[in-house]
Amino acid sequence: RVLSLELNKDRDVERIHGSGINTLDIEPVEGRYMLSGGSDGVIVLYDLENLSRKPSYTCKALYSVGRSHPDVHKFSVETVQWYPHDTGMFTSSSFDKTLKIWDTNTLQPADMFHFEGTVYSHHMSPVATKHCLIAVGTKSPKVQLCDLKSGSSSHILQGHRQEVLAVSWSPRHEYVLATGSADGRVKLWDVRRASGCLSTLDQHNGEKSKASSEAANTAHNGRVNGLCYTTDGLHLLTIGTDDRMRLWNSSTGENTLVNYGKVCNESRKGLKFSISCGCNPEFAFVPYGSTIAVYTVFTGELITMLRGHYSTVNCCVFQPHFQELYSGSKDCNILAWIPAPREPVPDDISEKSLPQQHLNPAYEDAWSSSDDEG
Repeated sequence: RVLSLELNKDRDVERIHGSGINTLDIEPVEGRYMLSGGSDGVIVLYDLENLSRKPSYTCKALYSVGRSHPDVHKFSVETVQWYPHDTGMFTSSSFDKTLKIWDTNTLQPADMFHFEGTVYSHHMSPVATKHCLIAVGTKSPKVQLCDLKSGSSSHILQGHRQEVLAVSWSPRHEYVLATGSADGRVKLWDVRRASGCLSTLDQHNGEKSKASSEAANTAHNGRVNGLCYTTDGLHLLTIGTDDRMRLWNSSTGENTLVNYGKVCNESRKGLKFSISCGCNPEFAFVPYGSTIAVYTVFTGELITMLRGHYSTVNCCVFQPHFQELYSGSKDCNILAWIPAPREPVPDDISEKSLPQQHLNPAYEDAWSSSDDEG
């Protein structure tokens, strides 16, 4: 289904934003409601479900925190995220130096955190049961951890040298956090440890000569502005302004050296890309100018470029229940990419007469019913 993704002619997402769309998030509980955040500070909540049951429909905006809302962000919203465990709450962060915790039902902020600099990115752990920490990347090199339970943001992780553009919790270990910075480094942290930092990823896997110590322990030769774990948390994909994407073994910190070719990335801020869930193999969906590049994660193959936006794509999000993709762009549009419907096989053609060579031998049924093998 992912291989046949195409711009859907029959599905629109209601156009509410009057400026570029920076961030999208689909809630993980039902996969039904989507949030978007725009350059003008506006946040919109969409219902992706087709309640009309007609083949052509528009995903309606249910609510929005518009420019006239008393608590609207003053500047660009860079990240929105649903609370991982239910849809009663969501979070947003902005260039106005705040992170807001929203009550979905009232569209009022239940809590707010202020920072000294621009907020580029924040993330809540999808798996945490023992902590309620929101990791926040700002103009400061210090990674901030905001505790939803106590309402304090006193916890910090020190080690980066420049602004932190991307943060992502591991979906496997609830205390492990990955951060990417303008200093070219990606760090993995255990937030329980006093020193915090577990490792700093090194693109050369420790093999670069000590003579050029300046570039030692860098993940990219440019700003690291995007991070995404694979669904199982075993690998981490990073993207940098050196036009490179790298895949790391998240437990050993090793660069797997998968070559994705040139991945154009001119973004001056965080770039939100996505990895498929429940697919084999896994795919990465990466904003690439006004298109979205689709790569196989483990071989680096560029499968296709999804074309449809008129301007820079800033973010994309995968909907795993139906293997759909949604993308947001500077052109103010959210586009829905849906797997092409398959041609039905006429009933009079039996399964047996269909060509079998398309089946990968790895997936063939090797089961035998004969008793004499035992």
